[in-house]
Amino acid sequence: MPKLTLDAIDRRILRELQEDARLTNVELADRIGLSPSPCLRRVRILEEAGIIAGYRATLSRKNAGLGLTVFVGVKVERHHDEEATAFQRAVADVPEVIACYLVSGEHDFLLEVVVPDLEGYEQFLMGRLLRLPGVIDVRSNFAIRTVKSPASLPLDHLPV
Repeated sequence: MPKLTLDAIDRRILRELQEDARLTNVELADRIGLSPSPCLRRVRILEEAGIIAGYRATLSRKNAGLGLTVFVGVKVERHHDEEATAFQRAVADVPEVIACYLVSGEHDFLLEVVVPDLEGYEQFLMGRLLRLPGVIDVRSNFAIRTVKSPASLPLDHLPV
């Protein structure tokens, strides 16, 4: 599929939807200065191109009973690439892991883990993480306070 070129209206649509994905098409069209039909057509094009990957509600971790966030560096055995692949497949099915990145540096993967509390993390660590394929080292960093939570993606780099 050819790369989609975004114009100023597309960028405004993306900004508005990142701020409030529950906007009706009429509300969105009004905010960006289009009539509803062309607005909906543009949203559908952005969805089909994969730029809009989905819609979801942002939950309060604390109010959902997940008061502890832990960033976990994981080192896996590299004797065979199968180990890293097996780890990736297994970690994708672990609900406490809300993000997993292949990284350079001291560790192979960086996980963002949410659990209710320290006891919940111990259970996660001993009962799940250390049992995943290929895990040879784990380093945990506990979030003390959230300074900035996941935010809208910046779009200023896109050509005008």
